[in-house]
Amino acid sequence: MRKSYLIQAGFAITLALGSLSISPAHAGLFGESEEEKAARIHEQNQDSSISDLTQRVHDLEEALRQATGQNESLAHQVQQLGDKIERQKKDFDYRLCAITAQQMGGADSDQQGGLSCGGGSGASSTYNMAPAPAQQSSDTVHLAPPPGVLGTLPARQAAMPPHPAANPQLKSQFDVALDLAAKQRYDDARAAFRSFADNNPGDELAPQAIYWVGEISYTQKDYAGAAHAFAEQIKKFPTSTRSPDSMLKLGQSLIAMGQTREGCMTLAALPSKYPSASKKITAQAAGERKTSCQ
Repeated sequence: MRKSYLIQAGFAITLALGSLSISPAHAGLFGESEEEKAARIHEQNQDSSISDLTQRVHDLEEALRQATGQNESLAHQVQQLGDKIERQKKDFDYRLCAITAQQMGGADSDQQGGLSCGGGSGASSTYNMAPAPAQQSSDTVHLAPPPGVLGTLPARQAAMPPHPAANPQLKSQFDVALDLAAKQRYDDARAAFRSFADNNPGDELAPQAIYWVGEISYTQKDYAGAAHAFAEQIKKFPTSTRSPDSMLKLGQSLIAMGQTREGCMTLAALPSKYPSASKKITAQAAGERKTSCQ
């Protein structure tokens, strides 16, 4: 009897346990439920996303460090380039001063026989000038091949009215010289302009007169005389409205004389020396450099 009861009880327990293992509500007691699996997958996805974001932040930080380093390197290169340009500008100014001193041949130099040029890059502050060339006088002593009517002044220049002069008598003298140039009486005109500039150095037409001495000399292919006059005009009247023209013609005269290096250097310095020069002047200088300075 007791044995039969124990068998029945064991069978009942077996059935109960079987029903529990089959019930979805109690499946968690024996394995991972669907909810737990979903939660685990969601957590794994979150961990993966966080890991990806962390890696991207690290990559961005590294890219930012590299960009910062490149910017610092570029800033240093820009600074070096600026310093180089400044040194070249000073060197241009010094060399132009030296060329002017050479062409002036010692005129108006200091007592030591040198023209103070402020010191160029790696150059002495004083340029020792060459022996003075023969000076032009009213008798027109030329420094280059004998002058003659080898060309004509551009019509616009020959007819160009001078700037008004305060002294009517001096203006009349200047107009006479200008009229001689317009009539292509170049020797007489050059002598008249030379006399005007020498006798009236303080007049506002003096730089114009010196420029015309150079212009006429250039037209007659007296390039040495032209270079001397243009250099004189730049040195004595650096702020004159004629100075950019004189610097252009000085460079062209030096090139025509065979002093190509000095001429090209003069043309290259024109834009920085006279930043307010007309576009026509700077374009002519650039064109001459392109043609003669390759």
